[in-house]
Amino acid sequence: MTGYEAVLYFALWTVVMLLMYVSHRIPLALAGKKPANYWTRGNQTDDPAIFVRASHAHANCLETFPLFAAVVIIAGLMNQSAVVDGLAAYVVYARVAQGVVHLIGTSFALVLTRATFFLIQVVLI
Repeated sequence: MTGYEAVLYFALWTVVMLLMYVSHRIPLALAGKKPANYWTRGNQTDDPAIFVRASHAHANCLETFPLFAAVVIIAGLMNQSAVVDGLAAYVVYARVAQGVVHLIGTSFALVLTRATFFLIQVVLI
């Protein structure tokens, strides 16, 4: 996997996390069961926990995607793509693993596991 492909897969994973929680919210808003602004940031919701965790996992993707994309793009502009090509796939694997663990739950062990996958990404980036 090249660095550019990894950026695309990272973006795709971010979209998957987005679609997971909006697939729950959009029908509720369209059916008039919840106002469209019900999910304004900072508000408490009665969403099932998995959808709340998907929203948080999506936010986590948005936190590191710009850093990862910038490193890959700058490496390409500097003709150093080979340097990132070897590691980029592992950033994506760690991101997906972090997201899956986030979706599973929020126990202490899962939070530590999630943090480990996050730190792996930061070190690799």
